[in-house]
Amino acid sequence: MKLATFNINGIKARIEALTAWLQTAAPDVVCLQEIKSVDEAFPRAEIEALGYQVETHGQKGFNGVAILSKLPLGDIRRGLPGDDSDEQARWIEAVVDAGRPVRVCGLYLPNGNPAPGPKYDYKLAWMARMEARVRELLAAEEHFVALGDYNVIPQAADAAKPEAWVTDALYLPETRVAFRRIAHLGLTDAVRAQSPGPGVYTFWDYQAGAWERNNGIRIDHVMLSPQAADRLQETGIDKAVRGGDKPSDHVPVWVRLAA
Repeated sequence: MKLATFNINGIKARIEALTAWLQTAAPDVVCLQEIKSVDEAFPRAEIEALGYQVETHGQKGFNGVAILSKLPLGDIRRGLPGDDSDEQARWIEAVVDAGRPVRVCGLYLPNGNPAPGPKYDYKLAWMARMEARVRELLAAEEHFVALGDYNVIPQAADAAKPEAWVTDALYLPETRVAFRRIAHLGLTDAVRAQSPGPGVYTFWDYQAGAWERNNGIRIDHVMLSPQAADRLQETGIDKAVRGGDKPSDHVPVWVRLAA
């Protein structure tokens, strides 16, 4: 089973790029972030025509997440528990019926800039809520994958120029500590498990020739529960997508799990 995450940066602007990648890469399940669309306006017909079930958790103009699946989905949940007043669409879950079921948690973690400030406080509070949800899933001993745009640069090797990010919310010490707290509950960073060296990036800014200079960062992550990690066969980053027509500033990241 091939699972992928892709921050699409606006589904309406990237629908052609998305469908082309879906046909080429043929993932079984995809978590999208930044769809920037309400549920009713999501272009589901084009994706359903490729054999995918579409589940969205949208928001007008901002944020928004979705799960696309060729396999049956159940127990679909929208929104990260822990704060009923949070109206930002950043979390969606579903159980994928794949022989041994896998719970897929698609997430778009807050950026947090400018920091310090209310947006950074929200980021850290959101990460604490995520930690609580991960603890619940681990206690239930579920096979689960938490994948998406984490807006976290975990370590210096995850940036071409780490010195440029030292005051950014993506790389502040408090951010990285919060990420490690989640990871150290027992999760496996799938990409790092198979590609431990430098030069592995998932995002290149549109500005200052970042793509042409390979000035990237790794902020899109696939984190596996112990049970899911035991099934890990392969990981990949579809870097070439960034060089296509009207690309997102992120690229797809994927894993293959044994059935």
